[in-house]
Amino acid sequence: MTKPTPETLAHTARRARAAADPAADVDQAARRTATPAVPAVRSAASTQVSGAGSLVRSLEALDVDVVFGIPGGAILPAYDPLYDSTVRHILVRHEQGAGHAATGYAQATGKVGVCIATSGPGATNLVTPIADAYMDSVAMVAITGQVARPSIGTDAFQEADIQGITLPITKHNFLVQNAEEIPRVLAEAFHLASSGRPGPVLVDIPKDVLQAPTTFSWPPTLDLPGYRPTLHPHGKQIREAARLMAAARRPVLYVGGGVLKAGATDGLRRLAELTGIPVVTTLMALGAFPDSHQQHLGMPGMHGTVAAVYGLQKADLIVALGARFDDRVTGKLDSFAPDAAVVHADIDPAEIGKNRHVDVPIVGDAKHVIDELIAAVTAERSAGRTADLGDWWTQLNDLRDRYPLGYDEPVDGTLSPQYVIKRLGEIVGPDAIFVAGVGQHQMWASQFISYEKPYTWLNSGGLGTMGYAVPAAMGAKVGKPDTVVWAVDGDGCFQMTNQELATCALEGIPVKIAVINNGNLGMVRQWQTLFYNERYSNTELGTHKHRIPDFVKLAEALGCVGLRCESADDVDKTIAAAMEINDAPVVIDFVVGKDAMVWPMVAAGTSNDEIMFARGVRPVFDEDDI
Repeated sequence: MTKPTPETLAHTARRARAAADPAADVDQAARRTATPAVPAVRSAASTQVSGAGSLVRSLEALDVDVVFGIPGGAILPAYDPLYDSTVRHILVRHEQGAGHAATGYAQATGKVGVCIATSGPGATNLVTPIADAYMDSVAMVAITGQVARPSIGTDAFQEADIQGITLPITKHNFLVQNAEEIPRVLAEAFHLASSGRPGPVLVDIPKDVLQAPTTFSWPPTLDLPGYRPTLHPHGKQIREAARLMAAARRPVLYVGGGVLKAGATDGLRRLAELTGIPVVTTLMALGAFPDSHQQHLGMPGMHGTVAAVYGLQKADLIVALGARFDDRVTGKLDSFAPDAAVVHADIDPAEIGKNRHVDVPIVGDAKHVIDELIAAVTAERSAGRTADLGDWWTQLNDLRDRYPLGYDEPVDGTLSPQYVIKRLGEIVGPDAIFVAGVGQHQMWASQFISYEKPYTWLNSGGLGTMGYAVPAAMGAKVGKPDTVVWAVDGDGCFQMTNQELATCALEGIPVKIAVINNGNLGMVRQWQTLFYNERYSNTELGTHKHRIPDFVKLAEALGCVGLRCESADDVDKTIAAAMEINDAPVVIDFVVGKDAMVWPMVAAGTSNDEIMFARGVRPVFDEDDI
């Protein structure tokens, strides 16, 4: 077992000494829905500090409890005052790990995740997690060092224009020009990251600005002219949406990740049960509505359930809540839901009508939208206007009965990856947080684990980032230390960022990793099987044939407990053994068959009407349905 390092223990002691003013624990939903304001006054007195000292004092005033980062030349001045700070710094092994850890922390807690890197390659190594956070609307602040101001633009050592590089993938970014700006810029960055549609914000600070003397005072005055996110929807649009919902015969509630961001899951359930309308939850919204609820059709899209895909495709009304009609849900866009009127509610007006024509646009926070829809629908019902959904539910229930999620056992006797993931969910239970990488294992985890509670499923949805799972699980565990956190990863994804397990071992972060090891880049192999005549070009990884790397030995080398499971008879006891270990990270190498595929499937670029239930098996619908 690996024990915390002396540095970690010393940091814990510093935090204890500095705990005279602990931040109150704020409910996650409240954090997500409250309109962020200028941070509260900590001290009216001004203090003479360096720019670096002002940065760290600002983080403390913003109630930041942890940052993930790696020091380097340009950012080094910030690390001196950080040594004495109440802010915990977790030293990662790669800047990409810092970024994904900040994202996992933010997704699990509802707070702003913070990562720190130096200039040049340190900053550019954050580009992938910043883009990932941008696509999935995650509140993150990335702080980067920059070369000194006189050197900017000279191609100085470790210089990169990270502000220019990240302009398309940040909600906003800053290049700090003088030390006096630091408190205001940090406060603005956190406000921008967490309010409206959340997203990543970059703060780039030149080294000489960090070294310059300045005066720190708090709170600063924010200067964000024109930035006023619309939280409350227009009443007329709400009433029109309620009228359509009362008149529809084949409606569907299409729920996206924005409902989770808004802390609107309780309201969503009330709305669904009030109307009786079927619910589909996207990959980013799993857990927003209980999987076991009778009205839940499952996940729509490329690997969604037949009932969910059919429900959207044949709907006469789609009520989209915090969703963005992305290509993985719609399939071939011009054939998507041809007979449906669309109510689209989103806090970001740029999303409304971007991909699909909208009949009733509603700009507002999902929590307020849903609450006001409940009131408007209740008024419709009081006036005797209620939809009759009996025939619709008869069709959908028939499809659920005929085309349930399932899988075939491998004919060669190898371990089924679907069985492993299904048993993992059943044994671990609905209170745990599950974090997935990207690929087949991600889809199986979305299909065969039952998500009954919000904020228990974290994954890279928009960018599809291999390597996300391990560092994101680390961040989630730091944010929720009393919650069991499992990463479900593939042998390809795992090899991209598993170095962060060393961080977990040394920092006392006991995450659990289930590596679904099929010896291949599984989703790529599946496409090669289906669309490239089984020409398996560069997808075999060697983790089966050569056991390179040996994941058990690798886990042990990284300070973790390593386990291996190769048969169905050993699955339960191996998972149980991992659950008994709570003082060290655990890695299980589940050696599974290489030929398992993810079904159902809508091939990329095709219509949802062409969904395949299994290889060579297309669902049969009644002619009247089609």
